[in-house]
Amino acid sequence: MKLNGSDIIMEVLIEEGIDKIFGYPGGAALFIYDAIYKYRDKIEHIMPVDEVGACHAADGYARASGKPGVVISTSGPGATNLVTPLATAYMDSVPLVAITANVPESLIGKDSFQEVFIAGITIPVTKHNFVVRSIEDLADTIRKAFVIANTGRKGPVLIDIPKNFTIEETEFVSKKKFVPKPISISEEDEKTIKVVADLINNSKRPIIYFGGGAKDSSDKLREFMINSNIPSVHTLMGAGVLGYNEKLNIGLLGMHGSATANKVMNEADLILAIGTRFSDRVALNTSKFGGVAKKIHIDIDKSEINKNVNVDYSIIGDLGDVLERFNKLVKKVKDDEWVEYLSSLKAKEMKEDADRNTNKDGIYPSKVMDIIGSKTKDEAIYVTDVGQHQMWAVQYIRHTKPRSFITSGGLGTMGYGYGAALGAQIAKPDRRVIHITGDGSFYMNLNEVATAVEYNFPIISIILNNSTLGMVRQWQTIFYGSRYSSTDINKKMDYIKVAEGFGAKGFRCETINEFENAFEEALKCKCPVWIECVIDKDLKVLPMIPSGGTIDDIIVD
Repeated sequence: MKLNGSDIIMEVLIEEGIDKIFGYPGGAALFIYDAIYKYRDKIEHIMPVDEVGACHAADGYARASGKPGVVISTSGPGATNLVTPLATAYMDSVPLVAITANVPESLIGKDSFQEVFIAGITIPVTKHNFVVRSIEDLADTIRKAFVIANTGRKGPVLIDIPKNFTIEETEFVSKKKFVPKPISISEEDEKTIKVVADLINNSKRPIIYFGGGAKDSSDKLREFMINSNIPSVHTLMGAGVLGYNEKLNIGLLGMHGSATANKVMNEADLILAIGTRFSDRVALNTSKFGGVAKKIHIDIDKSEINKNVNVDYSIIGDLGDVLERFNKLVKKVKDDEWVEYLSSLKAKEMKEDADRNTNKDGIYPSKVMDIIGSKTKDEAIYVTDVGQHQMWAVQYIRHTKPRSFITSGGLGTMGYGYGAALGAQIAKPDRRVIHITGDGSFYMNLNEVATAVEYNFPIISIILNNSTLGMVRQWQTIFYGSRYSSTDINKKMDYIKVAEGFGAKGFRCETINEFENAFEEALKCKCPVWIECVIDKDLKVLPMIPSGGTIDDIIVD
C-alpha cells in the first residue's frame, strides 16, 4: 500500500511495539503531527512544556520500563533542545530514538528559517544517527534505529527527516519487529570464563562490583551472588539491583560511597566488575584502585576494557549469558568468614552514621529519605536531579527493585528530574513516583509541573531547599577556602503559591515532623505535590573521597 512518510513513521512505531511517544510540534513537523492525530487511537502522544522535558521524559520512560523511549521534535531550536537530554541518555546507555523533522531538502544548506544540521551536532552524543535522503529508505532507517538503540550497549539514536519526506508517498510493506540474537561469546572468552571460574573458586576474599549495565540481568546477577555467596558493591547506576539491607549488598562504592564499600576494594583478592566502566567517580585513583586484587571485567562493550583501569581478564558478551555459564562453574563459597566480616563492617558504619544523625535540629536529609522509604514501603519509583540531594537519596533510600532509582549519573544533568519523573509515571502508572531534587536543580525545569497537572500525574517533588548550590558550596568549603563564588541562590520564590498557580499543591516544612505530616498528606493527593524542605546550607554529603584520592583520604565527619 502507498503511504506518505508521516504515516510510515507511525506504522513502523507500531511494528516496534511503541504506544507512547513524547514530543513538541513545529512547522517542519506538521505532517508528522497530522499523522499522530490520525493514529491517536494506537499511539498516545505526551507533550511536555518543551523539547528538553520531552526528551528527558522519553529517557525516564525507557529507564523505568526497559523499552525504548521515543521523542519527536521540529527543526532548528526544537532539535537543538534535544542535545543535552540526548547526551544524558548517551552517558547512561539509555535506549532512545529521537525523530527530528528538518526543513525540506530544497532549503538545506541555505540558512533557511529554523534550519540546523542536527545530525552533525549530535554525532558525539548519540550511538548512531541518520539523515534520510530517500522516501524509499525511511521505513528501514527507522527499523535500523530501533535495533541499534536497543541492542548491545544501548543508547540514543537520532533520525533527521527533511520535511518533504514526511509528505511524499511510497509503497509500504509492513514487517515483523526484528529481534536480534544475543552477542555470542567467542571461543577465547569461553576459555577465559573457565579460567575466571577457577580463580573465583580458589579466591578467599572475592567481591562483585556492578553498575548500571547489570539492571537488565538483575535476576541472574542475584542468582549468581546467592549461589556463589560472593558479596557485592555497586555504583550509583546500579542502585536497586540488590535490596538495601540484603546481606550480600555491602553498599555504594565511589566518591560518596560508604567507607566499608571503598575499604573492601583494597582488601579483596579478586574483583569481578560487571556491567560497569570504572568511572572517575568510582575509580578515583586508577593506579591504586582495587589494590593487588585480580581484576576481571565483564561488559558488552569492548571499548570499555582497559580504558580506565587495566584488568587481568576480560569477557565480552551478554551479561545474562555470561552469568549463566558462571552459575554452572562457580562453587558456593563455604567459608562465610569474609561475608560476615564485611556485614559487620557495614552494620558498624550504619550505626555510626545513625548516631551522627540522631537528635539533629531542623530537617536532616537522612531522616527525610528514611521517611520517604518507610511511607512508600520502598514500592515507589525514585527520580532525582543532580547534586547533594542525589547522593543523599542513593545513600539513604532503601532501594529494593531494579529500575526504581532513576538519575543522571554520567552527564550529571541538573534539571533532569521532573521530565524523567513524567516518563517514569507514564511507564508505571500504578506506582507512585517520588521526585527528589534541590532548589538549584528544581529551578531549571520546574515548569514541567504544568505537564503533570495537565495529565493529572500525582508526582511528589521533595525539594531540599538550602538556598545554595549545595555540592558546589561543599567543594568550595573543603577545597577553595570557603570562597563562595556565585554559589548562593537568592531567589525569592514562594513555592506554595507557585505550585498552586500551576494547579498543584504545595507544602513548606522547617521541621522533620512537619515533613512527615506533609508527606503523608501528599501520598493521599491525586495531583502533583511540591514539598519544600528548608535545610542548612552547610550540610555536607559524607563520606567523601576527593578526586584522585583513595580510602586513606576519606572524609567521614
